[in-house]
Amino acid sequence: MFSIQTLLVLVIPLILTASGCRWAASGQNTIGARLYQQGQYSAALQQFQKVIATDPDNADGYYNLAATNHRLGIEQKDQKMLNQAEALYNQCLDHSPNHVECHRGLAVLLIDTGRPDRAFALMKNWANQNPNFSEPRIELARLYEEANNPELALQYLEDAVQKDASNSRAWLALGRLRERSGDYSQAIQNYQRSLAINNQQPQAWERLASLNRQFAGRSSNPAAQNTTRIAAPGSPYGGGFNVRY
Repeated sequence: MFSIQTLLVLVIPLILTASGCRWAASGQNTIGARLYQQGQYSAALQQFQKVIATDPDNADGYYNLAATNHRLGIEQKDQKMLNQAEALYNQCLDHSPNHVECHRGLAVLLIDTGRPDRAFALMKNWANQNPNFSEPRIELARLYEEANNPELALQYLEDAVQKDASNSRAWLALGRLRERSGDYSQAIQNYQRSLAINNQQPQAWERLASLNRQFAGRSSNPAAQNTTRIAAPGSPYGGGFNVRY
């Protein structure tokens, strides 16, 4: 069963991307993100509202504004803010139908507000509409993992890497899931595959080094197989209310 506390930690990060010559909106997004990171949420809201006023087609502006309302709505138990967040997530998707972070944010909000069936339907419809796009499968796997259904999560991640073998995030998530299931040898291969695609992944390097140390220890001491686990791997999907520029 999902808990609001867990999902609050795992809700997607705010994102910022430059969009052509829309420098004013991009600058406002940057300022808003910095205010958000500093915990100045009301000021961040004002900046994200300026983004939309400056550039009404800026999907990231709608997303950032939605995510801020979402967080405040959960923390303050404010249904009006949650309703506003939902409307803004949908506006983001109107402007950018394949906005990954926005799909994630809306799905989490639906779960936060007691509508998990709609969250899964949202992701499945997105996947069906984009049969060759791996990201919906990764996000579906994420939801199933959070719902304590690692078997279905594994199926969607395997499908994701079949759709796009160059998706480092999918390989990282697959490695983490296999590590958690105790399939360490396969996890190592998945982490290596992820790093071969994108070597700028500190988390993947950390997990690979940890597994290599553990693997070496178990090879000389079979009885230690279930007792030498270091720290459980963190989420490979991205999490927390962080800003990705």
